[in-house]
Amino acid sequence: MGELEGTYRVLQTPGTRLGAQTPASVSTLEPGQGPSAAAAWPAARTPIRVQLLDSSVEVFDVEPKCYGQVLLTQVWKRLNLIECDYFGLEFQNVQSCWIWLEPMKPIVRQVRRPKNTVLRLAVKFFPPDPGQLQEEYTRYLFALQLKRDLLEERLTCTDTTAALLASHLLQAEIGDYEEALVREHLRAHEYLPGQERALERILELHRGHAGQTPAESDFQVLEIARKLEMYGIRFHTASDREGAKINLAVSHMGVLVFQSSTKINTFNWSRLRKLSFKRKRFLIKLHPEVHGPYQDTLEFVLGSRDACKNFWKTCVEYHTFFRLADQPKPRARAILFSRGSSFRYSGRTQKQLVDYVKDGGMKRIPYERKHSKTQMSLRALNANLPRQSVLFTEGTRTPASPSSTSASFCSGPASPPAPVGLLGSKDGSGSPTGPPAPSARWPAAERSGVAAAPPPGPPAFQPCQGLSVESPQLPSTRKTPPSLSPLGPAEQGSSPLLSPVLSDAGGAGTDDQEELRHKCAPADEAYFIAKEILATERTYLKDLEVITVWFRSAVVKADAMPADLMTLLFSNIDPIYEFHSGFLREVEQRLALWEGSSSAQATGDHRRIGDVLLSNMLQLKTLTRHFQRLHEVLTELEAASRRLRRLEALRRDFELQKVCYLPLNAFLLKPLQRLRHYRLLLRRLCASDRQDPDRGDQDRADRREALKAITEVTSTLQHSLVRLENLQKLMELQRDLVGIENLIAPGREFIREGCLHKLTRKGLQQRMFFLFSDMLLYTGRGASGTSRFRIRGLLPLRGMLVEERENEWSVPHCFTIYAAQKTVVVAASTQLEKEKWMRDLNAAINAAKSSADTALAPLGSVLCPLPRRPSDEVSLEESEDDARRARCSSGGPGQHRASTAMHVCWDRTTSISRADRSAAVENQLSGYLLRKFKNSSGWQKLWVVFTNFCLFFYKTHQDDCPLASLPLLGYSVSLPAEADGIHKEHVFKLQFKSHVYFFRAESKYTLGRWMEVIKSASTSPGRAGTSEEEA
Repeated sequence: MGELEGTYRVLQTPGTRLGAQTPASVSTLEPGQGPSAAAAWPAARTPIRVQLLDSSVEVFDVEPKCYGQVLLTQVWKRLNLIECDYFGLEFQNVQSCWIWLEPMKPIVRQVRRPKNTVLRLAVKFFPPDPGQLQEEYTRYLFALQLKRDLLEERLTCTDTTAALLASHLLQAEIGDYEEALVREHLRAHEYLPGQERALERILELHRGHAGQTPAESDFQVLEIARKLEMYGIRFHTASDREGAKINLAVSHMGVLVFQSSTKINTFNWSRLRKLSFKRKRFLIKLHPEVHGPYQDTLEFVLGSRDACKNFWKTCVEYHTFFRLADQPKPRARAILFSRGSSFRYSGRTQKQLVDYVKDGGMKRIPYERKHSKTQMSLRALNANLPRQSVLFTEGTRTPASPSSTSASFCSGPASPPAPVGLLGSKDGSGSPTGPPAPSARWPAAERSGVAAAPPPGPPAFQPCQGLSVESPQLPSTRKTPPSLSPLGPAEQGSSPLLSPVLSDAGGAGTDDQEELRHKCAPADEAYFIAKEILATERTYLKDLEVITVWFRSAVVKADAMPADLMTLLFSNIDPIYEFHSGFLREVEQRLALWEGSSSAQATGDHRRIGDVLLSNMLQLKTLTRHFQRLHEVLTELEAASRRLRRLEALRRDFELQKVCYLPLNAFLLKPLQRLRHYRLLLRRLCASDRQDPDRGDQDRADRREALKAITEVTSTLQHSLVRLENLQKLMELQRDLVGIENLIAPGREFIREGCLHKLTRKGLQQRMFFLFSDMLLYTGRGASGTSRFRIRGLLPLRGMLVEERENEWSVPHCFTIYAAQKTVVVAASTQLEKEKWMRDLNAAINAAKSSADTALAPLGSVLCPLPRRPSDEVSLEESEDDARRARCSSGGPGQHRASTAMHVCWDRTTSISRADRSAAVENQLSGYLLRKFKNSSGWQKLWVVFTNFCLFFYKTHQDDCPLASLPLLGYSVSLPAEADGIHKEHVFKLQFKSHVYFFRAESKYTLGRWMEVIKSASTSPGRAGTSEEEA
């Protein structure tokens, strides 16, 4: 992010902020003498009350004029809090708003009446992953904070989730379920507003946590809470420029905008150039590549100047804590005049804090859990607790040694990013009172069976080796990834073969004890299929948001679309989006119960998903009308784009934005394609029932009925999907090819596209061929500096003959095409490619013989008129120099994606057929994978989306724009060989020539699914057409 107003205060070491330095002075006393009693008279001290997270109140005596850091230091010392930088003290101002106590400012200048004010300890920075909290005591305090948020209705969630959180808090405080004890405890203590309504549900869930230790219960609370949208959110009331009431918040990701309690926008730190405030106006300045042609500064109005400045300070602190590796250097103060605030975050960043704890910065001692039967003992200090990973948020990492930090998978239905980690430390012998190792753990929800208490007695324990984390670059110097395909075609070079740019330094290294995490994962195949439904539903909803949120916003701002077309588009897309939003929430909640209950494997009560699937598959029938009208939407949008230049320019500019990682029309196909994907997943789910004899009969019946319902819907809409896919492909080619008109005609169907080498007077020349139901087009690459293809010739299928004449021309894999007016000799890259082309050509020629002439437009009208060509000649073959000089009226220089299937086929000399595209529709996949480069030593966790024959890489599933892409055409997928030196489970290898990547899945089932879908997309590469730049 760009510069923030003011200057930062820099601390020389992490410890210097914990106490003020005594100023040096000159003593006039004789050696051995001390100051007089009058000189040593102590300054008046003020008792200040601080309410802790367990609701107890502690009194601290401080000088009223001392800095806030003095009070903070006393609190941390009394609590023996090691990871203290996650916390702060807050108090209410005159307007009853909670304000954070500033460390570098005198207390009397912040708190009006310190004696009469009760400050309270609270969590200030909420990390996205509880695995980043190293200490059990810290996790205990976080759980108490979430308990407070639940009671104060800050952590809004469904009744079921609230009851689940309350049940884990109960388990942590009073232990295993005893009905009389639990009911008495709930009468005396309130966990939820209106607790009586959810009492029975809380008791039922608490009964299933038998054997769960308090530490495990704390972790479960954090795991469930961090998946909620309101996790760690503190609202600041504001309004936008139009006066609409909104709420602003800040998190580890950036600045968030809410309408009521619904998040409507996220400004990631990487998108922001500057944050500032002027009186009560809060200003967000975006990077130029983010806002494009629109306004670069967003303005929000808060209630007062103090409220605005308070929110700005919070943003500064969050940005520094999560994004920077060290405090920034201070800005030199002006001698005469100063502009802006000098406020800066004065504590340790998250990276510094983790390093401090890792190095054993403080000695851990037992602590007491209020209301709990069990106190922390040596067993709790040394037990073999579930391990956590040290996984930073983006931009807080530094290069690491190859051995240490564990990478992680997201296992549950999360909303915030950065999921729970794998194992990351080793146990050995040592003293239980030595420096603490970063405590790592795995969620109890991911273990099979009921969680068992650790065996009594202090097992041997030794601090683990230093944990370190690898990352691409520090955020203070890192810019937005430079034009990753298909993210920024304006800056692309000639090669579309772009792999993820996250260097091998970006992988978080995993150690050997990661293996335990995989052994602890559920073995139920139905569980992983349900997770696949959840993961792909998240991706699908993000794809719909490209239309419903991003494109809508662009259209409204530019006022470029007719009102009737807007109504047609969004009246059909919005109901589909609303349905899938509700479906995603239901699946998330059901998976949370499935994972969150330790008795799930024992009872099966929380493993039901058939009822959710059945009810939603039946609802899909009510949306059939909207699905059927998508063809009309696509047709009208294309017609309006041709008619209205402003709309055409808007679409072209929008497709160049990073969020639109596919052609715009492709997103309109997603709703129908998703139906076929549902059918495939439900078939797998029903097939898994045979391997699970414990599955309830009702759940089996619900799954079968859900499959029957989705099969009926897909059968009804199958013809619409085929027509829509063909129309979208013709539209895409119409826009991308130069020198063609009227390609979209009734009855014309796309069959295959790919690269062949055409024999000319200059020898074999690379050409891109497009086979349709009535003609064969071939094209060449346009002028240097562009990525567009220009039509070179058109051959009608009527009267065409294809023969294999390889011996005559002495060219491998060649065949001859005899058309009405021209004969063309072409060569494929491999024998397999040759057979595919000849098979499809012969089938299309036979079909064209029986087709009606009136069904298609005249072939001559397909081509743009070109000068110096005879009027009776359909072929447009010309020299390279002529092609560079000529320009068709319908085309022209422009920026286009360099990773479309057309360009990848060109570079990898392969082809894609209509059947390949149809199969790819069902083989879409999403999920977290660990990635490792060929020569790197660490693994990096990424959210990976497979669609359109390409892998797209994201930081988390919440990101709007992919970091990078990897087209898979030509890649081979296999298991690692012994020579690869990969000694991990569930790893597969991707290779194209010298480009090698390793990916690690979380289970055997997930590994098989990824290999299956990638095999469906990769083909034999043959000869490479151009040089490649992959990393």
